[in-house]
Amino acid sequence: MKQFNKTNAGWLILTILGGLLLYFGISTNTISSFHQITLMSILINMILAVGLNLVIGFSGQFSLGHAGFMAIGAYSGAVVGEMVEGIPGFLLGLVVGVVLAMFAALIVGVPTLRLKGDYLAIATLGVSEIIRILIINLPDLTNGARGITGIPFPFESNLSFIMLTFAIVVITTIITVNYIKSSPGRATVSIREDEIAAESMGVNTTLYKVTAFMIGAATASIAGSLYGTFFSVINPSDFTFQRSIDVLIIVVFGGIGSTTGTFVAAIVLGILNTALQTVGEMRMIFYAIALIAIMVFRPGGLLGNREFTISGLLNRKKKEGSR
Repeated sequence: MKQFNKTNAGWLILTILGGLLLYFGISTNTISSFHQITLMSILINMILAVGLNLVIGFSGQFSLGHAGFMAIGAYSGAVVGEMVEGIPGFLLGLVVGVVLAMFAALIVGVPTLRLKGDYLAIATLGVSEIIRILIINLPDLTNGARGITGIPFPFESNLSFIMLTFAIVVITTIITVNYIKSSPGRATVSIREDEIAAESMGVNTTLYKVTAFMIGAATASIAGSLYGTFFSVINPSDFTFQRSIDVLIIVVFGGIGSTTGTFVAAIVLGILNTALQTVGEMRMIFYAIALIAIMVFRPGGLLGNREFTISGLLNRKKKEGSR
């Protein structure tokens, strides 16, 4: 199969252009230090939401445990980063967090993913809270409820770290999208459409649900490691039920089952949240009104389950040219 076609070339060009815009925007201080915080929050939310969308939008499993896996990544990165200096410590912490999160997802997923709907949501929420409580009750390792401060930042500048985060967003998205389009991914989508029919056709539903759950946990752990390293402070209160809801809102806002919608929603909500900070606590009211409005007028989210594709854009131009 020809891999380097017009579609892949188009996405490659868009990715390079996006990276160049970020690089020159930060290096010329067009994107100020304050806006760099917003930018990092958006990028981290993209990673979180892409992973959760795989679980909810493509495998059809309603999970509220994303905050717990994010906490695993954040604390793994912080603890390992203090033991091993420099970038090797950061990378090792990233890997340790991913392994622990995937292992936890495996242990949790096998029994809980047999549940459906609200029961699964409650079970995964309980798991997330268990992880948070364990962190609080392991003071020798995690510093307990006080959290960890002064997490090492082994990069020369915010620019290099933001560019690395952008690259990780691209990599995690490519992995997730390619998984969805693969044979296991199609089997996963068939479970979302009709689990009983998929099982009757010989699809190992437990295997594919757990696999999607583990990939989602891995992306959440990566996001957690990036979060802890950039902000240098983590606390168990950063990974409560509200964090899982925030990520869920991005997925629903963009459109369940739309990776493109997830990116659009993360950007729109990130900018909206920052723009409304000038009105203080009132911003949550405006934020809620915006969410209600989109659910009323676009109940399927901004893009529904549609995707923006280069091939679709090229085909549309071809049709317009042939008229």
